[in-house]
Amino acid sequence: MKKNTIVTIGRQFCSGGSEIGKKLAEKLEIPYYDKVIMEHAAEKHGFSEDYVKELEEKHSNSFLYSLSAYSYENSIAGNATVSPSLQIMLAQFEFIREVAAKGPCVIIGRCADYVLRNNPDVLNVFIHAKFDDRVAEAAKRYNVPNETAAKMVRRTEKLRANYYNFYTDRKWGDMDNFHMTLSSSHFSIDEIVELIYRAYVVS
Repeated sequence: MKKNTIVTIGRQFCSGGSEIGKKLAEKLEIPYYDKVIMEHAAEKHGFSEDYVKELEEKHSNSFLYSLSAYSYENSIAGNATVSPSLQIMLAQFEFIREVAAKGPCVIIGRCADYVLRNNPDVLNVFIHAKFDDRVAEAAKRYNVPNETAAKMVRRTEKLRANYYNFYTDRKWGDMDNFHMTLSSSHFSIDEIVELIYRAYVVS
């Protein structure tokens, strides 16, 4: 096993990606990073978590921007006049690089596969599931009717796609960006954890 192997997990909404990441981290006995990435960025700039979420949602819904994350990171990093949205993005990217440099860990979402694209010791995974299965999971998780759950799934995935596409030079969900893509509609959570674990150990 490599001494510095990081697993990034991209996932469709309500496909089980976060649960898979937690179980994998426990099995490997390595750190797990999910919401703490956003919390760190908010704390660094003195913003509330609710404000950060609001910023990201508004930003992800905007089509007025065209620059990639590469342009941001190389042309405005350190510029005190950058917008709050970009401050948060840069802080999250910086945090992801810092925790990856410390050693093995599991990182959920936040464009981590892109941020660590030049790191040779990264295993990028994408978890997906059938739409109806994700709707059923959302309805159960949030105790809402299927119609409401379907809207939640579509809306959340649109936000994730817009965020990822805006801050990277890639397309969200593109299978070419990952080493493994696994369907939680066809494999159980524990089976997927075991499959990633085996890939991790032999990588």
